Amino acid sequence: MHALPLPPERCPLARTAAILCDRWTPLILRDLARGLDRFSQLERSVRGISPRTLSTRLKQLEAAGLIRRIESNGSHRCYGLTPRGEALIPLIRAMRDYGRTWLTH
Repeated sequence: MHALPLPPERCPLARTAAILCDRWTPLILRDLARGLDRFSQLERSVRGISPRTLSTRLKQLEAAGLIRRIESNGSHRCYGLTPRGEALIPLIRAMRDYGRTWLTH
């Protein structure tokens, strides 16, 4: 006998997908894992993202507990992964590996 699927708000897979399926989230987390931590570094690395979108997404990731904002010299905005954010890095690497294997020409 199979259990009924959980509603999306309670389903672990659906909740994880809600985080990772945003266009920019995997790229931002990937770059934070690589040590790019300043707003300007992320803006250059995540090609195509506007400063406003990056700022909004960073605030959302901070509110979700995936990143933390670090004040640096008062004028620079720096960000770092929390343990919760670091736990997503293997999934992001797996997504990259899948893309390399199955989605490249």
